[in-house]
Amino acid sequence: MDADVAGQYVAEALAAADRADLGAGVITREAAEHEIEAVLARFESTWGEGRGPDHSMIRALAHAGATVLVAVADDEGGVDASATPPYAIPGELLGATLGFLGWNEGLHLHSHMNAVAPAARGHGIGLALKLRQRAICLEHGVVEVRWTFDPLIRRNARMNLVRLGAEVAAYLPEFYGVLGDEISGADRSDRFEVRWRLTSSRVLRALAGGAPPRWSGESGFALVPDFEAVRRDAAADAARMRAASVRAFTEMARQGLRPELDDAGDYVFTEAEPDAEEAR
Repeated sequence: MDADVAGQYVAEALAAADRADLGAGVITREAAEHEIEAVLARFESTWGEGRGPDHSMIRALAHAGATVLVAVADDEGGVDASATPPYAIPGELLGATLGFLGWNEGLHLHSHMNAVAPAARGHGIGLALKLRQRAICLEHGVVEVRWTFDPLIRRNARMNLVRLGAEVAAYLPEFYGVLGDEISGADRSDRFEVRWRLTSSRVLRALAGGAPPRWSGESGFALVPDFEAVRRDAAADAARMRAASVRAFTEMARQGLRPELDDAGDYVFTEAEPDAEEAR
């Protein structure tokens, strides 16, 4: 990539991350050494004690330059007027994310963990952390970020595929085995792996707020508004949904199709290119 073009991408990415910070009422940045315990506590409060890296691992990753990032409540008076009580304690660590480099199928950052305090969710902190991660990657010449997510959680699918413009690259059944953590319990750890190509037309359109294409293709899989609530309150129903999704996603992969979201927030299975501007 031409140096001037790369510099423009970096400048625009930093500006986008700063705007996201302002809207969420936080400051996102690399974690300081004295914040590692708070980062660990944020991860453990999300997934459960002992379900993430320990202090020494986070310290080593941060020292090596991996993206160990925090979102702290803005104490400099920059909070958006719409910000609400979660930001009442200036300097409080409200979110943390961890990513490290990988090189399978090309150099990329694997964004492994992203946690936000329960009381602060829904205010754009997760988005702000992702955009800061993107800016840091581009500063270092890394143009792709990957991560996995549970394909049955609709809000995550919408954030990843529509708001951020990532694309599903693979279906990974039982990727982590039985996690037994505070979120998944004994449920299967089926995941979609997404690729976030940081300077692609798809991503630039998404980050600018552009509407995604109306994807043409086969009827895919209908999502419930809150699968986590179903899993918590109606385990048998959740198990049936999971089993149906395994059949649907396995057949999708067999046919060489990709999942996208339709206007209703359900999956459609398509053969269209990820950067398509309109459905085909």
